[in-house]
Amino acid sequence: MLTKEKLNKLRQDIVFSDRLAGEHLQFHTTWGIFSPREIDEGTRLLVERLLISPTDNCLDLGCGYGPIGLFMARRSPQGNTLMVDKDFMAVDYSNANAERNQVRNAKAILSNGFDHIDPTLRFDVIASNIPAKVGKEMLSLILHDAKQRLNPGGRLYVVTINGLRQYMKRNLREIFGNYEKLKQGKSYTVALAING
Repeated sequence: MLTKEKLNKLRQDIVFSDRLAGEHLQFHTTWGIFSPREIDEGTRLLVERLLISPTDNCLDLGCGYGPIGLFMARRSPQGNTLMVDKDFMAVDYSNANAERNQVRNAKAILSNGFDHIDPTLRFDVIASNIPAKVGKEMLSLILHDAKQRLNPGGRLYVVTINGLRQYMKRNLREIFGNYEKLKQGKSYTVALAING
């Protein structure tokens, strides 16, 4: 049985630092948010393949505590990065981590997919570590909405478990007319689609 002292320890923030493709970031997170103790393999694979220009406006879809969004914001200092998640704790931690890392061009908001994102916003880069459990219906909505929200020539980067690789390939080709597999790891695949 857990003692009161151990329970109180579990309630404290989990704190760690990491280097993502050359960007040193410090994170506070908590239990209940995806991969709270370390950057997961899929996120790392994705970040290592993101091409971000200094003026890009970026979207991190399903931001968790913010590693992908904060990385993109650091790489695009003259652009803005929006981070969204359907979990209010993830949004709180992303905003706190942006402040903690002095990333002033990133903010997080609560949204289920694109539902609560200002419909007039357009992005140069959308990146997402898409959880397999969202279901194919939500994946379809995300991919169709991403195409509508990308600027011409804008790039959608997604990382999924390998079991969804063929599904993503088929759907990105159908929706965007193109697909590129950037990296297939042991468990995850990073894919790119460009908005023509």
